[in-house]
Amino acid sequence: MINFNSIEYKYSYGTAAQLKDSELPEIVFSGRSNVGKSSLINKVFNRKNLARVSSVPGKTITINYFGCDSVNFVDLPGYGYAKRSASEIKRWGEMIEAFFASERDIVLVFQLIDFRRKASGEDIQMLEYLTQKHIPFVIVFTKCDKLNKTQTLQRMEEIGEELSNFDADAILFSALSGQGVEEVKQKIIEVTEAL
Repeated sequence: MINFNSIEYKYSYGTAAQLKDSELPEIVFSGRSNVGKSSLINKVFNRKNLARVSSVPGKTITINYFGCDSVNFVDLPGYGYAKRSASEIKRWGEMIEAFFASERDIVLVFQLIDFRRKASGEDIQMLEYLTQKHIPFVIVFTKCDKLNKTQTLQRMEEIGEELSNFDADAILFSALSGQGVEEVKQKIIEVTEAL
């Protein structure tokens, strides 16, 4: 079984040309800038700075690899950050396209969406892409501690309508309270045990 405390940083890629072939099965974390990917990764693997948390959205513009002997975890750069330059946006697009087009052994994608906000057009595009490519994914709704009980129930109803086209498991997650951490770990265990 995977040891969540043994996961180490491996390497980062800043351009599509740098991407190596898939050496191990890959579990991917994807989502908008500032959705809380780094916080989730650090919480799940019980580390403070495995993934760097930035107060500046759009800071992660590299594809970052973590892992162990049997599986790699991939932190994709966040999308949708408006203040990036045109050249950075272009580089981001090329990197993500190259990543998914390069015959990688992707066994699961955690698609992160901010629970407080309506899924963006880019979130929907990503879910559609994963569905079309038959890449297994789980939707993780981050920052769920930010809403009260009534707001949470209302968002759950809205999400049911917003994402009715997608048949996927969903996890409510909070890096602050730890809600959803065990569910994320369980998904990772299920996937890695099936390899």
